[in-house]
Amino acid sequence: MTQLNTPYPATAYLTGFLREQGFDVVQRDLAIELLLTMLTADGLDQMLDVVEMHYADFEDDELPDVIYQFLAEFDQYRQCVGPVIRFLQGKDPSLALRIVSRRFLPEGPAFEGLAGLEEATGDILRWAFGDLGTQDKAKHLATLFIDDLVQVISQGVDINFEISRYGERLAASNPSFDGLQEALSVEVGLVESTLRGLVQKHLSEEKPDVLGITIPFPGNMLGALQIAKACREYSPQTKIVLGGGYVNTELRSLKDPRIFEFVDFIILDDGEQPLLTLFEHLDGKLDKESLHRTYYLKDGSVCYQQQPQVADIPHKGIGTPVYEGLPLDSYLSLCEMLNPMHRIWSDGRWNKLTMAHGCYWTQCSFCDISLDYIGRYDEAGADIIIERIEKLIAETGQTGFHFVDEAAPPKVMFAMARKLIDRGINITWWGNIRFEKTFTPERCQLLADSGCVAVSGGLEVASDRLLRLMKKGVTVDQVARVTKAFSDAGILVHAYLMYGFPTQTESETVESLEYVRQLMMHKCIHSAYWHRFAATIHSPVGKKPDEYGVVLHSPKNATFANNDIEFTDSVEADHEMLGRGLKKALYNYMHDLGFEQPVKFWFEKKLQKPLIASNFIEKALQQNEKSHRVIPIRSSV
Repeated sequence: MTQLNTPYPATAYLTGFLREQGFDVVQRDLAIELLLTMLTADGLDQMLDVVEMHYADFEDDELPDVIYQFLAEFDQYRQCVGPVIRFLQGKDPSLALRIVSRRFLPEGPAFEGLAGLEEATGDILRWAFGDLGTQDKAKHLATLFIDDLVQVISQGVDINFEISRYGERLAASNPSFDGLQEALSVEVGLVESTLRGLVQKHLSEEKPDVLGITIPFPGNMLGALQIAKACREYSPQTKIVLGGGYVNTELRSLKDPRIFEFVDFIILDDGEQPLLTLFEHLDGKLDKESLHRTYYLKDGSVCYQQQPQVADIPHKGIGTPVYEGLPLDSYLSLCEMLNPMHRIWSDGRWNKLTMAHGCYWTQCSFCDISLDYIGRYDEAGADIIIERIEKLIAETGQTGFHFVDEAAPPKVMFAMARKLIDRGINITWWGNIRFEKTFTPERCQLLADSGCVAVSGGLEVASDRLLRLMKKGVTVDQVARVTKAFSDAGILVHAYLMYGFPTQTESETVESLEYVRQLMMHKCIHSAYWHRFAATIHSPVGKKPDEYGVVLHSPKNATFANNDIEFTDSVEADHEMLGRGLKKALYNYMHDLGFEQPVKFWFEKKLQKPLIASNFIEKALQQNEKSHRVIPIRSSV
């Protein structure tokens, strides 16, 4: 699975581009089709057979909680699943009144979090949604119901199945193909057989010459190869091509030929030009040695061809994404978390666009800036972005846009905002940015007036020393002023946070949390997420570890995936313990709880009190007010 509320943009981009080049292209989203096939009354009947067989020898008190609940209240799950799916698709809003009664849905382990929050807030649903927010209350409860069913699949049917990941541990930076090979060779289970049925249906309807599969994340690799395996059996003449973000980062040193039992070609980086070259080869106009950024198998060995003289398609030339073929009315609008900013990722369907290719900054030391999709910056310009916006509104009838840039370029953002306002184009949009000082209160208001409702950006370690080390180009007090400017303009702000960066001490981690506590208390940021730092071979840390005080332990004989690298830090810290405390604190902060607690309260062992002032952010914001204060001057008469 990738997202359940909106299709991933890669196929829509490639469909639009290839159609403009004259190719007959169709696209399908097997992720949403798979889930919607399983979460039906018939699908639950099949799940029940598998679960009962799997747990046949277990006593009731030995069953996992979610399995016990599923078996005990199966009739209720079966009765509710269809109506709940329709409700989350926006097709039956009146069901909300029954859902919020708390007597319609069976409530499994996913609902237990509500009880914990209610201890602190009284009635958490009333706190979050008020007395009249019936639709949102119901959406949150329905999402918890779906979460329970997904856990039933994971614990009782297929251990690799998750909403946002599928078999991730089998693919993420795994130097060997062995795990995937084993998973692909076992007896076909319910999830894979359901997927195979969908593949067979589409192949028989479309009879494609080429099947392209995009793999955005490690968790999509197993499903992609299951699709390819089915295609090999049902349509052996079809050529199979892999590409996508996972391939671009993990498979750049591929040597294992076994993956070519399932696919014919693997393409790196942007797919437009390599696909055009590949199609010329398949038409007999080029030999394999002329392929571009493409792996293939020759005499049992992996070969890679790249043509340095071949230019990539410029960003202004890739065309407008096309969504035809994707079931736009079937995606699920979920409310996974009560925090209003955090839910944007899973609630509502968004047309996906990019303002530019790559990142205009390309300096952050933790980032894979040596890779093409980040390192090669190329913008299209505001006029072209506006043209694409209008085309997508005309096609989809929807005006929500998510700009999926690594970091949206400010000058394009401002120019686009002015054109949207001048031309009276009403959209709702959000995207990823850098918290740089060019975002003044006036410019943030301009973005808000154009329809911007949210931004996300990297605060990362929230430590000025470490921000300098990672070449982030921002300071904590600058981030405070910028995020407050967005917040004051009515724009929600999400911060990406990081812990465990090289040489980060336990004290610095606690201080980072104190900065975050103050930022959230002052409504500078509304939600956030802590990520554990990982060293990658494509980042400055991976390329120059001495500069960051780490020793790398590169895997030997990495013939398959190769990206994350184990390392030894010159500074010792218990990052596992710290991570648990950071996430616990943040969960409370995002529900407006726990600000009065000293930050060391959240950790399992005694830690040093942070040395920063408890009013640090308040002072930074006061400086911002002074710098933007207008002083009237009385003219003489």
